[in-house]
Amino acid sequence: MDSLLYFFEHLIDPEKLILWGGIYAPYLVILIIFIENGLFFGFFLPGDTLLFTAGILCATAIIKTSIIFLLITVSLAAIIGSIVGYLFGIKMGETLFAKKDTLLFKKKYIFAAEAFFIRHGGLALIMGRFLPIIRTFAPIFAGIIKFNFRQFMSYNIAGAILWVFSMLLLGYFLGNVIPNVKDYLHYIIMGIVVITWIPVIRTYLHERNKLQKGRNEEKS
Repeated sequence: MDSLLYFFEHLIDPEKLILWGGIYAPYLVILIIFIENGLFFGFFLPGDTLLFTAGILCATAIIKTSIIFLLITVSLAAIIGSIVGYLFGIKMGETLFAKKDTLLFKKKYIFAAEAFFIRHGGLALIMGRFLPIIRTFAPIFAGIIKFNFRQFMSYNIAGAILWVFSMLLLGYFLGNVIPNVKDYLHYIIMGIVVITWIPVIRTYLHERNKLQKGRNEEKS
């Protein structure tokens, strides 16, 4: 049990997760970004904070790789991951809506992505990159509704590059200009988590209230 808790502690803590990868840390970052963007059970992975932390650790030479390598390979992982999510949505859309909630899947995540997609259209694929859960489920929902693939790819590529470059380069910049920034990493990560979760929670609460209102109107 202790080993399982230890594993999950590393899984959701970006710094511990990267350091756990050792010399393979860059490839671990690539893999995690692919999973979070492409597979529905990867929604809980720390995408934003992982990229930001990787940028800092790259700048401080704790990760033995170049920032250019990370920018290119991680962007490709995010793009390919979203394509996988889109294709999964096309193939498994009806099954997902009929699927019962489990520890790794809840229909409310699909509904949150649906609400975000309806509100913002294809731009949800760009804006959603910066939001937990939406990042994972927006491409899947795009596949479910069979969103035009050419348009999907345009938004997919633009969103991946904006997200990966901004988060990695922000961390890399701070790692170069602020002495001992790593000592404050946990506080910065907490700030990022709060900022990125606020829109997700607001969307979920809005849709829940909307659904409840509809049910009350049906009863009356």
